[in-house]
Amino acid sequence: MSRWIVWDKRGMPWGKWAKFWLWVVNSLKQRWVEDVMIASIDWLKWFPEAIRAVFPKVEIQLCIIHQIRNSTKYISYKDLKEFCTDLKTVYRAIDEKTALENLDKMG
Repeated sequence: MSRWIVWDKRGMPWGKWAKFWLWVVNSLKQRWVEDVMIASIDWLKWFPEAIRAVFPKVEIQLCIIHQIRNSTKYISYKDLKEFCTDLKTVYRAIDEKTALENLDKMG
């Protein structure tokens, strides 16, 4: 019986990535990491599943830098500098209320 193997851009089967990330996370556990509360990731395939298998209480968040970098591809180059300047007022705000106000000003 043959089974389908899906390859990623780096030429590694997805199943091997899953095993790799599970090995990485288990290595952390073996090195006396008791628990992980927050994992900030950048769209790593299979990593959320692997870390949740070892540390079930973990909260997965996408890294803000990667989110911003990914969103700027939708902005015209001539508007990019102004957009990034305005966006800095949002993610550098001292509290959520100020961030939301600054975000409203952008719209």
